[in-house]
Amino acid sequence: MTSDESRSRHKGNAAKAGIGFGSALAIAISWSANKSILWAIVHGILSWIYVIYYAIRYQ
Repeated sequence: MTSDESRSRHKGNAAKAGIGFGSALAIAISWSANKSILWAIVHGILSWIYVIYYAIRYQ
């Protein structure tokens, strides 16, 4: 495996980890704000959009 292939593999893993963290963060924020599983699922799907909205709205 070359150095370029190794870097490419790590970039893909980092992107997946970022998406997962955004969803988990959105679900946690949504649950603490709304106490609703339905809203937590919806906000988990929207992930970073909801996190940014929440940060701006409730600064």
